[in-house]
Amino acid sequence: MEKTKEKITVKSLILCALFAALIAVGAFIKIPIPPVPFTLQVFFIAMAGVLIGPRDATIAVGVYVLLGLIGVPVFTKPAGPGYIFEPTFGYILGFVLDAFVTGAIVKKRGDSSFITMIIACLSGVGCSFLIGVPYFYMIMNLYLKNQMAITTVLYSTFLLFIPADVVLMILAAYIGKKVRPILKKSNLINN
Repeated sequence: MEKTKEKITVKSLILCALFAALIAVGAFIKIPIPPVPFTLQVFFIAMAGVLIGPRDATIAVGVYVLLGLIGVPVFTKPAGPGYIFEPTFGYILGFVLDAFVTGAIVKKRGDSSFITMIIACLSGVGCSFLIGVPYFYMIMNLYLKNQMAITTVLYSTFLLFIPADVVLMILAAYIGKKVRPILKKSNLINN
């Protein structure tokens, strides 16, 4: 069985740029809960994964991350290469895996059911926490020498966010279930 390479089309590039912009906007729609602000980035990343697929969603998030690292103010705090030393940068790294996993699950299952969408969205956002929480702990304790117990880190950077993120993922799954078939039918997406 021969694998065919998907070409990046102008349509794909436009969708990648659109979602990179939406993710950046999502950083500024926030509730400043210390030590990690609650933002709508995870919602837009989930939407990218369910709507434009694993490759394009990953590209969109990658563009967002690169823009922030070169100094474009798209992160919740001032951007630039030094942002990698911010405790919350692990979540931004996790966004890349989040987008890929969300899109890959939807693509692999090949349907637009709510169950597929919710599994994909929750799995994806779980990846953000999988990378973000340990990164936060390591930067706080090893780099910044601001000792935080693992239980405090887990509560303030994971458990506190579960209810709101579950609601956002349910919303993303519902919208994905409704919008994905329309986009496929109108040939705006291929996945």
